[in-house]
Amino acid sequence: MQTDTSPTSAPLPTGADGPPPARGAGRGAGVALMLGSGLSNQTGASVAALAFPVIGPTGVVAVRQWVAAVVLGAVARPRLRHFTAAQWRPVLGLALVFAGMNLSLYTAIDRIGLGLAVTLEFLGPLTVALAGSRRPLDLAAAGAAAGAVAVLMRPTPSTDYPGIGLALLAAACWACYILLNRTVGARLPGLEGSAAAAIVSAVLYLPVGVWVLRHHPPTPTALGCALAAGVLSSAVPFLADLMALRRVPAHFFGVFMSVNPVFAALVGLAVLGQRLDALAWLAIAVIVAANTTAVATSRRRTP
Repeated sequence: MQTDTSPTSAPLPTGADGPPPARGAGRGAGVALMLGSGLSNQTGASVAALAFPVIGPTGVVAVRQWVAAVVLGAVARPRLRHFTAAQWRPVLGLALVFAGMNLSLYTAIDRIGLGLAVTLEFLGPLTVALAGSRRPLDLAAAGAAAGAVAVLMRPTPSTDYPGIGLALLAAACWACYILLNRTVGARLPGLEGSAAAAIVSAVLYLPVGVWVLRHHPPTPTALGCALAAGVLSSAVPFLADLMALRRVPAHFFGVFMSVNPVFAALVGLAVLGQRLDALAWLAIAVIVAANTTAVATSRRRTP
């Protein structure tokens, strides 16, 4: 996942595409930052999987949430005491979505592998992008994505339906994250709302994380993997995405983000040895194409 700390779902400060991006070398630097962000995010998830046998997905997610809270809190410095009840309500909802999204995704990764889990999770933003549209191109993209999901869920001796269900739950959480983040961004300045939600989510994971780490004492290697996952999947992508958005248009950023399932499948193969068959690769390509089409054309129909 893109995860939960990406600033792209929050309203941008000026216009549909945010601040005017730099040209030339600045655009090249933006592409490099986006590439690094995507690879860092998926590498962090693969490193997290190495700690699953020791502390499980829950323990890894707890550590990651703590790292995300520290990073976002340091960058945004939310003034929690000044929040009103109307501001706290969507923040609390966003915190619950944070918690559920990462736990369901990491548990899905543990069961069905990184590539398939991240691909199915991307159905969340795809659904938001296509919701309410009646354009033939969007309907075709939705139909293609549905067919690809059917391929990924086809019965085989190794099909793990609970794992698929958890990945789809992560997708639903990501869709809710996008919608809630719009509300939070409208009611709170800058990144204060996202930072506050990350802090609340980290606090929610304190008793859970402490219990897991107490009953499943982490080895130095497992703890290092969990911390690395927090840095690679939260801190690095968050900062890289912020810098990239200053150099490239937001719609281009969204299109580039669509290749993350491919990154996930490649990293899963290289780091975890998770191999996909030809049909799975084809389904991933179709979902990536559908997401790219939805994001690329959504800008044209947005006033």
